[in-house]
Order: sequence, then structure tokens, then C-alpha cells
Amino acid sequence: MPRRRHRVTDIAAQAGLSRATVDRVLHGREGVRPETVAQVERAIAELDRQQGQVLLSTRAVLLDLVMQAPDRFASQSRAALETELAAMRPAVLRVRSHLAERSDPQAAAQALAKIARRGSDGVILKAPDHPLVVAAVARLAEADIPVVTFVTDLTDSRRVAYAGVDNRAAGATAAYLVTRMSRGRGTVLVTTSSSFFLGEEEREAGFRSTLADLAPGRPVVTITDTDGLDATLLGAVADALDAHPDLDAVYSPGGGNAATFAAFDAAGRRPSVYVAHDLDADNRRLLRGGRLSAVLHHDLRADLRRASRLLLQARGVLPGSPVSLPSAVQVVTPYNEPPGLLGSGTA
Repeated sequence: MPRRRHRVTDIAAQAGLSRATVDRVLHGREGVRPETVAQVERAIAELDRQQGQVLLSTRAVLLDLVMQAPDRFASQSRAALETELAAMRPAVLRVRSHLAERSDPQAAAQALAKIARRGSDGVILKAPDHPLVVAAVARLAEADIPVVTFVTDLTDSRRVAYAGVDNRAAGATAAYLVTRMSRGRGTVLVTTSSSFFLGEEEREAGFRSTLADLAPGRPVVTITDTDGLDATLLGAVADALDAHPDLDAVYSPGGGNAATFAAFDAAGRRPSVYVAHDLDADNRRLLRGGRLSAVLHHDLRADLRRASRLLLQARGVLPGSPVSLPSAVQVVTPYNEPPGLLGSGTA
């Protein structure tokens, strides 16, 4: 049994046993009752938890949030993270935010390189799955700065864990909703913000695979690389509507839904079903107005709280090893919006 950084004297005091008994347990000697071993194990676990609290209360922790996403989502994430960090007492945690609206692997890599030079206790990262970004994450790992990917993952990188929704399951859920709520079998429009975001790629893959099972032969057209920005998305959706007169359903993994609806309105058309992601201010308004059929929601604050704890585990400040455990997706309709979000600006 490993000592886990605790002295025999401390373990003995915590367990209420003699030092000699604890020493026998730690060294696996014979003649020790199983219940005594369990008592020592409980004492070590208690000391681990208490040591984490002592470490948290005696140092300031500086985290970096690096995100490439539309401001409507990035600013929500920053506010949610700041709220969660303020609640993580007795720790003193601070965050530096590096937010950009456009998907740019080189800019993301440069931001990470700057963090590597300045130092950090950890990075929460939403960036494209690109070799430049993967290499920058490797350099952070070499500098002993852990990275947790958020919302979208990086394949074959040295990040310590992923925090966020199960994207493939979310896409499959969207396909189920579209097939059950559609009035016809017309073309489905899928809007993603960038072909480099693995999370959106997984959402689309889950959607296409499940749609092929549930509605074989139903056509799908994808718009991508708009960065989810209204100005670029508006024209792209208008072109898709011109090219596909039977387009009557939308799945939006990448956002920009107000612009998509504006394009439909300009064409004098209305989708029979529209499934989106994230309960940001725009989507709550569209959902309450009956325009969105459903929103695939995950607790943003819970995801960022988990991301922060994963980084603290990677630093050894909290006990345990960081493990990826995707959060579940919740289907929100105009009739079951989570009460905690009503009138708020966070998702």
C-alpha cells in the first residue's frame, strides 16, 4: 500500500491506531485483520482530501481560458468559469481569457505559445483540431502546464482530459428529433462553424449516421467554415435555400441561428423542424418564440467546473487523476427550459 505522501504518525493519528500497526499495514506484513487494513485505507483517503484543502488554501491558482468561438458563446463561457472559480473555496483561483471569434489554428497556437512563456497552472482550450494546435499543446505539456479541452477535443494530443458533452451522442439525438418532428422527408440543412472543430465534426457524423438508419435516403446538405458568424452564415444559408427548394429541416451544431432564420424569412419559408445547440441568449429567445423546435443543452457551468477540477488534479492540488467523462445532453423544448437560466445570460 503506497503512503501517498503522509507520515506514519499522521496516518496513525487519523486512524486511531498505533504507529506499529499502521507500519505493518503499509508494508503488507502478515497478521493484520482486513478491517484494520480498511481502517488505514480510510484514514489515508481522509488525509488526501484534507491535504487537497490545505494546498488549495495556501496558494493562488492561475488558469487560462483559450477559446475560438462566436462572442455569444465565448463570453458566456468566460462568465460561467469566473462564477465557478469564485465558488471554489478555500482556493484562490484567477482566470486569464484569450477569446477570438474566428477559427484560426495559427492564432490559437500563438496564444498557447505565449502562455507557455508566461507560465500557467493550466489551460482550458477550445480550438481547432489542427497540427499547429496539437504541437502547441505538446509544448505546454513539456513545460508542465496541463491542458483540458472543452466542447471540442484534439485527437492525438497531449491534453490531460476532455470536458464537455458527448458530441456524437448529441448528433444522434438531433437526428432522432428531426425524424420524429419533421412533417416531410425533404433535405436537411446542417450548419457547422468550422471543418477543423472535432466536436462539430463528431456531431455531424453522429447525426448523419443515425439519420441514415432512421430515414434512409433522406438528403443532407452541410454549410461549414462560416465561424458561426451571422454575416457569413446569412449568405450561405440563402444560397442553400435557392439550391434546395425542398429544404425543410435544420440541425445546427455550430450556432448562428438568428442569421439562419433571417435567411428563411427572406425566402418566405419556414423549416418544419429546427434543432440547435446551447441555451445562449439568442437561442432562448428563439425557443421561447416557438421558432426553435428543441435545443440540445448541457450545463455549461458544470462542464467548466469539471474542467477546472481536472486541471487541479493534473497539478496535484486535488487528489485523483484527470479522466475524461463527457456530460449528458438534455433536450430542452419551449416547455421545459431549466429554471436557473430564466432571464440569465449563461448557459
